Amino acid sequence: MRHGKKINHLGRKSQHRQATLSNMAASLIIHKRINTTLAKAKALKKYFEPIVTRSKNDTTHSRRMVFRYLQNKDAVVTLFRDVAPKIGERRGGYTRILKTGFRLGDNANTCFIELVDFNESMLAAKTEKAAPAKKTRRSRGGKKKADAPVAEAGAAATETTPPSAEEAPKSE
Repeated sequence: MRHGKKINHLGRKSQHRQATLSNMAASLIIHKRINTTLAKAKALKKYFEPIVTRSKNDTTHSRRMVFRYLQNKDAVVTLFRDVAPKIGERRGGYTRILKTGFRLGDNANTCFIELVDFNESMLAAKTEKAAPAKKTRRSRGGKKKADAPVAEAGAAATETTPPSAEEAPKSE
């Protein structure tokens, strides 16, 4: 029975699991988005979020503690130089999991895990929503109304011009 055992072992021994999560976290920092199974992504999220929280204050001690988990100098440098300043004001939730369906070989549930503030397409969509939309007036009639203003404009032009002396009706 698994009573009280909340960690997902991912079918690995503890050292293999730690190495897998460390490599996945380093790849996530470097590439900003990785494709993996849903179970690994959820385990990676629990492993990765405290690392990013620790990287918010750039001290020698926090760099050493992060390197202890990642074991990759390039990933640590990228984390402290690029990632941490961009997410400094965020209080948590640094990653997003997007489900992508099932893998053909073994029918495993796959997903993308990505850093939240580094997805350009979602950031572009967010800024478009934030900008006020240009309001346009639309008629209810569709094409019937679209042709009518042209005809009415011609009729209005003839009505608004004053009648000339030749066209004025003679009163008898």
